[in-house]
Amino acid sequence: DNRFATLPEVLAQGRKVINNIERVANLFVTKAVYAVLLTAIIGFQQVEFPFLPRHLTLIGTFSIGLPGLFLALAPNVNLVRPGFLQRVLRFSIPAGLIAGAATWGVYQFARSQGSDPLTTAELADARSASTITLLGIGLVILVVVSRPLRAWKVGLAAGMGGLYALVLAWDYARDYFELTLPEGDVWTACLVAVAAAGVAIAALPTVVPGIRMAKQVDS
Repeated sequence: DNRFATLPEVLAQGRKVINNIERVANLFVTKAVYAVLLTAIIGFQQVEFPFLPRHLTLIGTFSIGLPGLFLALAPNVNLVRPGFLQRVLRFSIPAGLIAGAATWGVYQFARSQGSDPLTTAELADARSASTITLLGIGLVILVVVSRPLRAWKVGLAAGMGGLYALVLAWDYARDYFELTLPEGDVWTACLVAVAAAGVAIAALPTVVPGIRMAKQVDS
């Protein structure tokens, strides 16, 4: 509109787009890393894949898709820093490897609790444990890339977790997504894996050079 007074808003919008793309890219690249890792491991082992397509739909929707939409539209007027690709890779690669390894560990443990070969019900239990584990770790990743935390960001992660809890608690939804509730040692393994992987991923911005999250002034 040929007015210099418009430039601050133009600059703010540009910063929001670039900074939020980086934030959301961390989610999607991490997903790509753990997907490749799990596919490679399972292919090498020649065992059933730990997820059904509908399980991946749940994980992608609640830990990446819906949260990514809100994060992409959030206010963000940070200075744009060089090194976008390096920061994304330095976080996403180790985070994806941690998530994939933890999920594979739970899947193997759950399989070991069944017969050989696994029955259909035992395979469903193992896949459900993998889904719960990976979604839990995905929510941790969401919280880490959302830092610094605001009330709405905590609420976003809690809401996604609540929706998944609703799926597990609602018989119709649980049956539709072919999920079961873990029991005993398998449930404990899920919790331990999510906690251990969560701590490791939360520490990445501190221990890996070049990915420390910048101080934000967004709302």
